[in-house]
Amino acid sequence: MEYAKLGNTDIEVSKLCVGCMSFGVPSEDFHLWTLNYEDSSAMVKKALDLGINFFDTANTYSHGTSEEFLGKAVREHTSRDKVVIATKVYFNEGKLSKQGILTSVDQSLKRLGTDYIDLYIIHRFDYDTPIEETMETLDSLVKAGKVRALGASAMYGYQFMNMQIAAEKNGWTKFVSMQNHYNLLYREDEREMIPICRQHGVSLTPYSPLAAGRLGRKEWKTDSKRSQTDKVAVSKYDSTQEQDMQIVQRVAALAEKYGVSMSQIAVAWLLAKGVTSPIIGATKPKYFDDIANAFNIRLTSEDMAYLDELYVPHKITGAL
Repeated sequence: MEYAKLGNTDIEVSKLCVGCMSFGVPSEDFHLWTLNYEDSSAMVKKALDLGINFFDTANTYSHGTSEEFLGKAVREHTSRDKVVIATKVYFNEGKLSKQGILTSVDQSLKRLGTDYIDLYIIHRFDYDTPIEETMETLDSLVKAGKVRALGASAMYGYQFMNMQIAAEKNGWTKFVSMQNHYNLLYREDEREMIPICRQHGVSLTPYSPLAAGRLGRKEWKTDSKRSQTDKVAVSKYDSTQEQDMQIVQRVAALAEKYGVSMSQIAVAWLLAKGVTSPIIGATKPKYFDDIANAFNIRLTSEDMAYLDELYVPHKITGAL
């Protein structure tokens, strides 16, 4: 496993992050394909065995049970100081208001069974709360020792920049990471968000690096429970299936050329693009074994051009 610092902090993270949206009690109003505790724990154990120390969850994943499962599995398999835990705030009462954040962070700490969160991420931009109120409150969590570092997720570049400016102007804690929507089938953040992050030393930890599995197989859909029931993934990707399948076919061709999996090619592409730690969501331990081998692949400039060539602009997804 390879490691990198998170932004300008001393927090060292593995260059693969476990996405814990697949952990938790299944439900009709969230996801039906999530894993029970025993299977979630096995996923955490496999990740740790591979040297992965970075785990990403959220207060709303499986109505809080993802945080509960992750916290319990960490206590079962390792010590708290050996892992970097990220969780999120926004999809809660009060969103990013002072009271919304203060209430949510304490609930997350309780569910995780820890007294600090390594990386606290705002899940979306809050149009209803003044930026200064949000940034000052987040800063207070760092000063109180409840949070070590701050991150942001899907939003527009100008919104992220305005929040960073507000923090800098007032001497508050700035964001060190951006968890954006980024993969071979969705590259809209290459226009503004990613250049902003690079300019300011902000680490990229993109979600959906395999486009909900579509970059990991030759078929657009499978008979898996997730493929059949994941309505969020359908809304993100299926409207552009025809044009994007051409890119999927190129991933398959390169995978065959190098004798590796398509998932490894898709992740190797992200690493070559300068991503710090893509967030890998999986439901079987063997998938972690597979993707960990992406570090053995060095795509050439010709390979990158071949993968990049067919992309066309997409409708914005994520930043709302």
